[in-house]
Amino acid sequence: MLIYIFLLGILISALFMVSAKRITALINGFSLQAIFLFFITIYAAAREKSVELYAIAALLFLIKVLVIPGFLRRIVKRIKVSEDLGLFLNPSVSLFVAVGLVYLAYLFAGKFVGIADNAEHSAFIVSISIVLIGIFIMVFRMKALAQIIGILVMENGLFLLAATISGGMPFFVEIAIFFDIFLCVIIMEIFVYKINRLFTHIDVDKLTELKG
Repeated sequence: MLIYIFLLGILISALFMVSAKRITALINGFSLQAIFLFFITIYAAAREKSVELYAIAALLFLIKVLVIPGFLRRIVKRIKVSEDLGLFLNPSVSLFVAVGLVYLAYLFAGKFVGIADNAEHSAFIVSISIVLIGIFIMVFRMKALAQIIGILVMENGLFLLAATISGGMPFFVEIAIFFDIFLCVIIMEIFVYKINRLFTHIDVDKLTELKG
């Protein structure tokens, strides 16, 4: 029963991010999703009796719940960026599209015959949905910060798939992934800061004006 609550929390937090109008709300949504992902990793660790998964859960909480949202909030304060996300689609339409993506994930999971367990089947649906929603955030939000979060949301979906379906990736692979994510966020912070200094904004659609 608990796993379904955690999966629902992950999915609802993704839908919340899709409907968010402000950057801080998007960051808070990512942090909330990471908390549910932490809970579900703890659940998987208890089920598998895996010390490695417990260690991964601890790293997940440290990096995705505390460190990365802290970095993103610092970027927002440091560059004094507008809170408006710059939406290509309004929140209502975005939410409708996101629900459609969840339905597509459900249809795709129905074709996947290798999963018999109901909990694993639900986790598969949610993980594919999260990946698709992450792609949607990247494509239909103008701010570079939102696109960073879109990448992180996609990674959350892949992590959920690994933690619940395959019993977790090898420990050192997970460590390497977390390290790569952490470095990626630091590099993107520098990148966004430099863009804002040079062009006084971080709207990616404005960069098309630079084409010669």
